[in-house]
Amino acid sequence: MTTHNEMKIFTGNAHPELARRICNSVGVQLGDATVTQFADGESKVRINEDIRGRDIFIVQPTSQPANEYIMELLILVDAIRRASAARITAVMPFFGYARQDRKDRPRVPITAKLVANILVAAGVNRVLTMDLHAQQIQGFFDIPVDHLYARPVMLRYLRTKKNLEPLVVCSPDVGGLKMAEAYAQALGVGLATVAKRRKSDTEVDPIYLIGEVKDLNVFLVDDLTSTAGTLTSAARICKENGAREVFAGVSHSVLGELGFQRLRDSDLTELITTNSTPIKPPAGSKIEVLCIASLLGEGIKRIHHDESVSSLFET
Repeated sequence: MTTHNEMKIFTGNAHPELARRICNSVGVQLGDATVTQFADGESKVRINEDIRGRDIFIVQPTSQPANEYIMELLILVDAIRRASAARITAVMPFFGYARQDRKDRPRVPITAKLVANILVAAGVNRVLTMDLHAQQIQGFFDIPVDHLYARPVMLRYLRTKKNLEPLVVCSPDVGGLKMAEAYAQALGVGLATVAKRRKSDTEVDPIYLIGEVKDLNVFLVDDLTSTAGTLTSAARICKENGAREVFAGVSHSVLGELGFQRLRDSDLTELITTNSTPIKPPAGSKIEVLCIASLLGEGIKRIHHDESVSSLFET
């Protein structure tokens, strides 16, 4: 087993609170860097300590505003590479632009691939991320990608809740069946799914429910929600089919006012999510935020010591 030189963790402005929690979990101090803006709005970065030969991790989810935080990450990478770091790992709990992973109509970009190309060109040596919207995005990179799952954190929380049984896991759309099946197997319960038709970027129309939810509690599982349209529509059709209570677990929440309003007015009892992106739920929003700092911290330690990360997938 080989070990790189001293580990250093830096962050931009995307989620400094998560970066500090990761540092506390790992037992290191947050790296000293200035990440601000010039008067004209351009990002300004300065590394304020010696990092020559160090193993560097940059914590920067690329959530809203995605363009600004991606640019910050790229400039941080360039500054750190020019300061002669031994290795640079981009820790991106939430990978922005992941939904643009294929050409679903003529003359559109595959932006997830473009972002991967830019990160590699800037000097990133490997990526640590969590619950990608599409797992094939790992193949967009020509460098190692360590892909973690929020499932262990979610399951630990679910097992503390009382009166959940009898329970069924449900995917709010056909595309999320694989993730839902993993939860169902871990919990030892049944599986259902909702077939939907998308009307627009913010509206979906549930068509029918596949599976049995009558007189059962339902746990909806998805990787991402931004407007809560898919989740709230799925919750409604579950209740219409006789479900008792409907909970939802989502790895990444990039909710705006529309999403918060829909959750308040929905049939959902609770939305369980993580702090992969900054989220401050308003009063009455039915949201429980779980911390993934220890999960990411363990991933960082294993990468630093060239140990297996795959055992973190086990639940």
